Amino acid sequence: MDEIEARTIRKVMWRLLPFLFICYFVAYLDRVNVGFAKLQMNSALGLSEAAYGLGAGLFFISYFLFEVPSNLALDRFGARLWIARIMLSWGIISALFAFIPAISATTGISTEWVFYILRFLLGLAEAGFFPGIIFYLTLWFPSVYRARVVSLFMLAIPFSSIVGGPISGALLNISGAGLDGWQWLFILEALPSMLMAFGVIFYLTDRPALATWLANDERGWLERRLETERQHKVAVEHVGIVKALTDLRVLACAFVYFCLNAASYGVAFFLPTIIKNFGVSNFQTGLLSAVPFLFGAVGMVLLSRNSDRTLKRREHVCFAMLLAAVGLAGAGLASAPALVLGLLCLSQIGVSATPPLMWPIPSAFLTGTSAAAGIAAINSLGNLSGFAGPYMMGYLKDTTGNFTAGLLVLGGCALVGSIVALTFKVNPHIEVAGALPGGPSPAPAR
Repeated sequence: MDEIEARTIRKVMWRLLPFLFICYFVAYLDRVNVGFAKLQMNSALGLSEAAYGLGAGLFFISYFLFEVPSNLALDRFGARLWIARIMLSWGIISALFAFIPAISATTGISTEWVFYILRFLLGLAEAGFFPGIIFYLTLWFPSVYRARVVSLFMLAIPFSSIVGGPISGALLNISGAGLDGWQWLFILEALPSMLMAFGVIFYLTDRPALATWLANDERGWLERRLETERQHKVAVEHVGIVKALTDLRVLACAFVYFCLNAASYGVAFFLPTIIKNFGVSNFQTGLLSAVPFLFGAVGMVLLSRNSDRTLKRREHVCFAMLLAAVGLAGAGLASAPALVLGLLCLSQIGVSATPPLMWPIPSAFLTGTSAAAGIAAINSLGNLSGFAGPYMMGYLKDTTGNFTAGLLVLGGCALVGSIVALTFKVNPHIEVAGALPGGPSPAPAR
């Protein structure tokens, strides 16, 4: 790495990543705080475990339907305006969950169906946010930096649970103005999303060419490096939008992501309930719920840095998914609270690490609008299991009276994903092509 490269990458990282981290922090908090609200909301609204699981999962149906169109809109209108629109709309809808009883009384629609409708609308509002940010990062960072960059961005997920878990648990104890704790939780945790929407408009820069905060030589170096990479990808294979949506490599990534999200969200929406069954208070539930995500954060950063160093993308994804499988299945079979929590920590390392390990793979052969479409397709197809996982966990909990069967099934999903990851075709030479004068001759994918 020469001096200008180090200076440019450092400046771009410090400019973009902290801000995007905060954006994703509030996004993920709004997505999963329903797991904490559930501790009071289910009885208040008369929801069964299966009904709650269905509602939690409906988010991902609308997310799936609008993901690709939303990401294409981001590519057309620019990141600033589209990400701001996403954050403002989901913040408003998230706050509306606090008023489900009032909406039900006014419209005559049952509280259960109001819950379903709002979860569907929340998914519609947020569609495109995560893949949009992943695509946005490809516009700013060369390939060899992407696993660590995505991991730093995605630290917002474990951080939102590490910090948000105790906060959400504490907010459940608030009451006033005719609202219970679960309602205040939705209102107070939706406000940051709406405020950040205005910050996005004034802070983000759509592309390096518009980055006045970079020196001329830094901006020139970054544009040349990214253009060199793009040319090498196209020289190996030009992937259009239609092909990007049907490419077997894209579909394989989507399948692995499907298995991952079944395991991830199947546990995330029920984790507070699992820990509450240890016999602890709401605040203690929030604290203990944060522990697996602390381990996940450390594992994500270490594995991602090693993936960038070795460029063994496929092997790292397989290993992370295997950790998730062992941890989830073990937690389903264990009974001692300390052992269950330890195995959930192991599974969370794999769950947290897999996305930043996997996302550099499709971005190594997709470019431009095709990258926006392909990344969105992987994310939308993969997130369909965000519907299946929570619903299955709720259904099996109602049927069996415990979470054992559900955790075993989710562990099996992660195991299948780890096997499929071994089929990925990865060409590490393309990732380093832009770093060398003239670039090496691309070698066949392995």
